[in-house]
Amino acid sequence: MTPNDYTVWTYLAYVVLSVGLTIWVARTLHRNGRVFLVEAFHGNESMADSVNHLLVVGFYLINIGYVTLALKYGTKPHDVQTAIEFLSTKVGLVLLVLGSMHFMNMRAFSRMRHRGLREVAPPPVPPQERVPVEA
Repeated sequence: MTPNDYTVWTYLAYVVLSVGLTIWVARTLHRNGRVFLVEAFHGNESMADSVNHLLVVGFYLINIGYVTLALKYGTKPHDVQTAIEFLSTKVGLVLLVLGSMHFMNMRAFSRMRHRGLREVAPPPVPPQERVPVEA
């Protein structure tokens, strides 16, 4: 194999792995995040589904944008060793970006859920009378 062949095959493997991981994480977030959003939107399922879909679209745009931009950077592989190192570095960075995006999504879901619960909970009732304290 020529050095150029290593670059092409490594890039293809990187794109396939990275996009596959992005799709898997996005589907997992979409499926499991719905419960939190339905609760945050007081049972309004259409609103929760709409927000959930928009979050997934943003997730795809950011992560796939990163994957494609990151192709340009780094030393090009010229043998098997550098191809493996290139692939592990690139996929590792994608995993870090996916993990960061997952953390941000979970934080957003948590905030929405807490805000929704705060709006539903009635305010505390003040005491109606005083109870005398015996000495």
